[in-house]
Amino acid sequence: MALDPATEAFVTHRNLLFTIAYEMLGSAADSEDVLQETWLRWAGVDLDTVQNQRAFLVRITTRQALDRIRALGRRKESYVGSWLPEPLLTAPDVADDVELADNVSMAMLLVLETLKPVERAVFVLRDVFAVPYDEIAEAVGKTPAAVRQIAHRARDHVAARRPRGLVPPTAARDALAAFRHAVTTGELQGLLDVLAPDVVLLGDGGGVVPAVLQPVVGAETVAGFLATGLTRLGDASLEAAEVNGHPALIVRRDGEIEAVVALRMDDGLVTGLYAVRNPAKLSRLAEETALQR
Repeated sequence: MALDPATEAFVTHRNLLFTIAYEMLGSAADSEDVLQETWLRWAGVDLDTVQNQRAFLVRITTRQALDRIRALGRRKESYVGSWLPEPLLTAPDVADDVELADNVSMAMLLVLETLKPVERAVFVLRDVFAVPYDEIAEAVGKTPAAVRQIAHRARDHVAARRPRGLVPPTAARDALAAFRHAVTTGELQGLLDVLAPDVVLLGDGGGVVPAVLQPVVGAETVAGFLATGLTRLGDASLEAAEVNGHPALIVRRDGEIEAVVALRMDDGLVTGLYAVRNPAKLSRLAEETALQR
């Protein structure tokens, strides 16, 4: 059965709209809520008055995401421990698109967290999706000239903080394999060989399950922490997966996902470890991996 024009347009652009919302929010659950709100507004629009359906949908999504990001900011103020983005299972072909993989990586999403809401929206729309300045201006309620200034400021801010250089998929997978081997064998030197001297480990339990509350910094400290943690793994398994466009480890116990560990790579070494344990942030990924089994 053929879709009505409004539904067809929404379905056509849904992946784009979800990715925009996710890169603005770092939360798949909240991004789905944004898309629901976008659909409700889109369903009431007279399509005869819409010249560019894609631009119109992007505008609605951006505005809804900006409203949501401000609400999220208030929730983060009382968040227990480090707040990390919700891990998103991605297909292998996303990792093969190095630039796209970099833009949805845990490391990049944490960089975007340091931008103001409008700066983040402008950066995502312009630098990731090449949306024209006049369309962005409509979406964020600014003039095109102001948007250009915001884009320049956000671009400089991100450039100073983003991962150093794009990591080819094969190199990232090789590094993950070496890290996984070192973790499973418990070889302290093996861990030190793959960790950068200034590596940082962040954990997110959301105050619901145990996780490190403060960043763990330095290769020796992180390696020691991981080696100690191995004694608590017991019969848990470590599975390789593509998460946020990069190789990651999924920790399972009794078939249930207990944690997702994403890696940031710079110059061939692991400079960031992001361990998400908050059950609320693992439920979507658990459902998706279950469908693949």
